[in-house]
Order: sequence, then C-alpha cells, then structure tokens
Amino acid sequence: MQRNIHALELDKILQMLAEEVSCEDAKKLALRLEPSSSLTGVRCLLEETDAAYVLMARFGSPSFSGLKNIANALRRAEAGGVLTMPELLRVAQVLRTLRGVTEWRSKSEGAPSPLDVRFETIFPNRYLEEKIFTAIASEEEMADSASNELAAIRRKIRSASSRAREQLDKLVRSPVYQKYLQDPIVTMRGGRFVVPVRAECRSEIPGLVHDTSASGATIFVEPMAAVEANNEIRVLLSQEKAEIDRILGELSSEAGSFAGSILKSYQAAVELSLIFAKANLGYKMKASLPEVNDEGKIELKRARHPLIAKEKVVATDIELGMRFDTLVITGPNTGGKTVSLKTIGLLSLMAACGFLLPVADGSRVSVFDRILSDIGDEQSIEQSLSTFSAHMTNIIEIMKEADGRTLVLLDELGAGTDPVEGAALATAILESLRMKGSLLAATTHYAELKAYALQTPGVENACCEFDVATLRPTYRLLIGVPGRSNAFAISLRLGMEEPVVERAKALVSTESLRFEDVVEQLEASRQHMESNRQAAEKERLSAASANQEAQRLRERIQAEADRELEKARQKAAELVARTRGQMDALLEEMEEMKRAVNKGITAEQKARLRAGLKAMENTADPIHKKEAEHYVLPRPLQVGDNVLIYDIDKKATVVELPEKGDSAVVQAGIIRTRVPLENLRLLKQEKSRIPKARVTKDIGRQPSGRSLLELDIRGQTTGEALMEVDRFIDGAVLSGVHQVTIIHGKGTGALRAAVQAHLRSHPAVKSYRLGVFGEGENGVTIAELK
Repeated sequence: MQRNIHALELDKILQMLAEEVSCEDAKKLALRLEPSSSLTGVRCLLEETDAAYVLMARFGSPSFSGLKNIANALRRAEAGGVLTMPELLRVAQVLRTLRGVTEWRSKSEGAPSPLDVRFETIFPNRYLEEKIFTAIASEEEMADSASNELAAIRRKIRSASSRAREQLDKLVRSPVYQKYLQDPIVTMRGGRFVVPVRAECRSEIPGLVHDTSASGATIFVEPMAAVEANNEIRVLLSQEKAEIDRILGELSSEAGSFAGSILKSYQAAVELSLIFAKANLGYKMKASLPEVNDEGKIELKRARHPLIAKEKVVATDIELGMRFDTLVITGPNTGGKTVSLKTIGLLSLMAACGFLLPVADGSRVSVFDRILSDIGDEQSIEQSLSTFSAHMTNIIEIMKEADGRTLVLLDELGAGTDPVEGAALATAILESLRMKGSLLAATTHYAELKAYALQTPGVENACCEFDVATLRPTYRLLIGVPGRSNAFAISLRLGMEEPVVERAKALVSTESLRFEDVVEQLEASRQHMESNRQAAEKERLSAASANQEAQRLRERIQAEADRELEKARQKAAELVARTRGQMDALLEEMEEMKRAVNKGITAEQKARLRAGLKAMENTADPIHKKEAEHYVLPRPLQVGDNVLIYDIDKKATVVELPEKGDSAVVQAGIIRTRVPLENLRLLKQEKSRIPKARVTKDIGRQPSGRSLLELDIRGQTTGEALMEVDRFIDGAVLSGVHQVTIIHGKGTGALRAAVQAHLRSHPAVKSYRLGVFGEGENGVTIAELK
C-alpha cells in the first residue's frame, strides 16, 4: 500500500496537510492518514471537511495554535507527582485554547454542523486555567497572588533586604571604610549581601569572606553588622521555596483530578485541527465536494492535479466505470498521459482520506478496497523502475491482489521489450484484469492496443491532445479518440528531410497507415467540432449577456412605469378629494336653498349653483377635449354619412338629420347620441348601411335607478359574472349612464382579474380603475363608458 501511495504522490499531499496545522500531534496524525475503503466512512470524512469549509467561509477559522501534548505531565500529576511551573503553564495554555475553540463555535450556533459531536466533546475548564495563570507569572516566577502566605513572606524578604542594604550602605559611605573598599558598592554572593574589599585590607573590615575575584585583588566580605539580616533573609527564602512547592503541589493535584477530561478534550481539538486543515487546503486548491459511490463510477469534471503549479496546470475531464471499465490512453511522450493516470489515482486516494478535490461541481469518485499502480516516472533518476523486469514484477503482484473492488493504474504497459510481444502481453494483461472485474486505466504506445480498445466493448480509447504546429502538448485528455504518435509530423517540423520521412512512411504497413489516416481524420473532425462548440458557447454567452441586459432594461422601465403610475394615483386621489369637498359644499348650499324655498330662490342663486356644478364636473373630468377649430361641412349631411366626432376622435354614422340645423343624431358602435354639427367632420367614404336599432327588454329584472350604476357579482362563477357584466353595461349604455361600478369583492383576486381583462377589450368601455378609499378600494372596479 505504501508503494502505491508513494507512486501516486499521496505522501506529498499529506505533507502539504501537515504544513497547515500548528499542533505537533495533528501533524503526526496528518502524516499517518490512510485511505478508507468504507463508503460510509468516506462520506462521513468528506461531510466533516465540507462542514469545516462552510464554517470557515462564514465565520473564519478557529485557532488551535496553543495545543501542545501534555499527556505525560497530566498522567504524572494524576499519579501524585508535582509539575513544574513550565508544565503547569502549558496545561493552562491548552485549557485557554480549548475555551477559545468552544467560544468560537458558540458564535456560530445557528448553523448546525456534522462537527457538533466533536465540539461537544470539548469541555473547557476556566477555573483551573485562571488559577494557574493567576498563580504563575512566568516559567521561572511564582506570582505574589498565588497565596496570602507567599505574599507575606515576600514582604518580609523585601523588608529584611532593605535593612541589610541600609547597614551596608552606611559602611560604604563611611569615610573610615571607603579607603579599604575596591568599589563603593553593595553586591551579592551566595544569596547574601557583601562588599568588595581590597585583599590587603582584609583585616580592616571584620566579617565573613564569601568569595574572591579571579585576580585575587578583591575579596567579598559580609560585614558582621549584616550577618543577622542576611541570616533572616536566608530563612525567609527557605520559607518562600517551601510555600512555592506547596502551591505547585496543590495546582498539580487539581490538574491531575481533571486529567481525563482535559486529555479527552485535547484529542477532540487535535482532530478538529486536522479537519479544519483539510478544509483550508481545499480552499487553497479551489476544491469542491465530490459525490461518492462504491460502484466504481468515476467522473472528474475539470480535474486539476493538485501538485502542479496553478499557473501551469490544465483542467481536464476524466471518466471511467460508467460507459466503459477500461481506459487505454495513448499519445506521444511528455504529452500528459502519466499525469492523467496519476490524477485518477491521486484524487481517488484523497477522497478516501476525506480531502475536498480540485474538480468542478458534480464530479463523482468511487471507494475501492485497493488502488494498485505500476507507474514508472521516466523523469526520475530511479531508472530501474522503467525496465521491463521491474514493470513485470509489479504487474504480477497487482494481478495477484486485484479483484472486483480494485482500481488498477498501469503506465507504459508492455514497454521495454519487443513491440510485437509487448503488445500481445499488454492485451493479455488487460483481458485478465478485466475478467477479475477490476477497473482499469493504462497508458501505452502500441497501436495494437488502440485497435483492441476500438473492437472490444467496455474498453475505450483516450489520448492527450498534442499541437503539431507548436510541438507542444495541451495536456487535455480526449476520451473516445485514439492517440497518434505524430512521429512523422514532429520530425518534419524539426527539420528532417522529407525524402527520409516519406521512406519511413513507405516502410510502415498499409494497415497502420490507414489506421493513422482514420485517426487523423477523426482528430480533424474533433477539432472542427470543438471550434464550432467554442463559437456556439461564445454566442450563447453573448446571447445570455444580451438577455440579462434586456432584463435589466425591462426592470428599469417597469420601475419607472410604476413610479409614474404611483404619481398618477396620487393625483387622482387628490382630484377625488377636491371634488368631494366641492360636492359637499354644493350639497350644503342646496340644502340651504331647499330650506329657503318657501321664501323663493333668486335667479342669482340658481346661476351660482349651475356654475358650481359645471366647475365641479370640469374638475372631476380628467379628459381634456380638443379645442374647436373652424370647420364648415362641404355639403349638408345625409342619413348614412360616415362622420368623425371631433372632440373625442370617434367615428360614427348619421342616423337622423338635424331638425333645426344645429345638431344631428349619430351612432357610434352601440351608442346613439346627438352631436352639434360643428363637432362633426364628414369622412370621404361610401355611405354605410344604417343599423337598425334593437330594443331588448329584460322582463325578469326591472332595474332601479341605483342598479343602473352598480352591479354586484360576488359569489358568482367567472362565466356567470361576465354574462352579467355584459348585460349590465348594455343596459347602462341604453340608459345614457357614463360611469358604472362593478362589485366583485376582494377574495383571491381571480374574479377581479377576469372582470378587468373583459373590460379591457369591451367596445363600450372607455377606461376602468379600481375603487379608492370610500368607494370599496380593490373590491370594486369603476368603468367609464363611451
């Protein structure tokens, strides 16, 4: 297994993963990762990585930088041992990191995740964390706040030290003793305060000698006046050390009591660190989550080999295990055949380890029990891997292990021996592995294997595209197309004399030439189709862009129309309010006139009332009639003449001649009305047939004055309602009513929509609108008749 992992370069991916984590234990875990052969296990691993990817995208990544292995220290503390200050600080640092991870997750609790089980395994211990950090200032210093006793001892030490220094300072400043001192300073030797005395003046300053300088010219003397104070300091320092040891023992005991919980939380954090490292690596690779199956179906869309530089890697589509179980990849050297083979194997191994893959959405990979490979890197210095015997040794081992749940990858199958025997042996190996049910991908130069793939169901040709014009491979894998060696074309491009190349062609068998010609024609056809596809894709993108632009333009026009409509509604509401106010004023005036009827109404009052009604009518009518122009009829009107009612721009037919010469009766549609002669324009058309007036009487329904203005169709079906609307409008037109109200209710809006759609095309309806406040709002439709 390790040989296949190395051949497919999974170890390099694991090394990249190890560089993404900061915890040493997580790095070791990353380097020891092995592919899983369980479909459920692989799906679980991928779901966890994808969940971490999503959480990172939304909330950033949690920090695992403080995780350090403290298992030995905690187990020793659990057994009763005393930890040092550095060890206790590492325990507190781990606890702080664990708390930071749980607090990070608490900020994103609204997003459930498959990682919640691991997050819930982490139990922060803020009590122990703060107790350690409060007690220990650094790896070499215990804080005064560790205990009241320690703080008191240190106060006494500072006091005793101050007294000793004062006594020595007096001696140093004394003119009597200054001449005996090497330097007028106070220093320490062995934890006791001393003064530097010249060696020849040793007897002049009584006291204890603690040290001598390297040259012997200076001795360090503890004067007798400072001995007692120094002794007191030494006693206090012993008490301080004992108190520090007691505090360390107490902290170690508490750490030991929580050892199990801390280590369990630590392990969960290490595993989470590895999962988030996978997600971060996937982000750098621009990877996505593939679909996983155990049926041997592989479909990699725009797959990129993760170890090739981003600026050089070429995305390619690879398929295996759906329409065919064996893929034979042919083509010239350095064309990308081995890279395609490694991409299949490496991405399958990465998915089995829980990595997101550098592929497009919708890609599929399969889980295998084993992925076996024989890949000899010809660019490697290990040339022995490319020999025939080495290849055969590997293939023999592969054939022993292969079964129906195995992916087999063979590079340069049959190479390194006689071409005829090598091609025959390669064909036999493929047939044997197919009989075992293995999924196969192999690279070769043999034309016999191209023919085998063409003739055998379940076996498919593929090649790596090569540009003969530039002598460069494009590294795109073309499935269904056998590869060409391009040896003759490449030789000509490099300057080989044409007669030599023609002679070489003559030496090749006719069947081989015919096969190469067919392949060349297929390649030319494919390139033409590819060119057409690219042009069609370009046109599609252009059309999609134009469609988006048109959609944006339509939305902008619709928004402007909505704004204008809203303005019109506001103006209409103002108009209605103003008209109602005028109407109320006139009604009040009419009431006053009615009350004064016994006294008699003057002509002035009647004229004022008529003027007010006329002004109100003009104000409420939003239609502005055309201004009259000077026009004289070219001849007297006759019955049947086609005329134009000028102010409303409506065609009509004369049905009655003027009696007194001032107006005529005309019919426009179903409407018959009397129009002044100056408002008629004679049309130059033939006389129309005079329509006979029809009189329809509904015996079962004698409408009242109010029913001519309102129609209630609530509760009716659409068909019944529309028939009632037609009958109602006809009656209103015959009665000379110019505005009617149709009550349809609010409900679902279906009846309102049907009525308004019918009114839109009705010949007798001039316009319509929904009611406003006080009229029924959107529960009624008010129609203006022609």
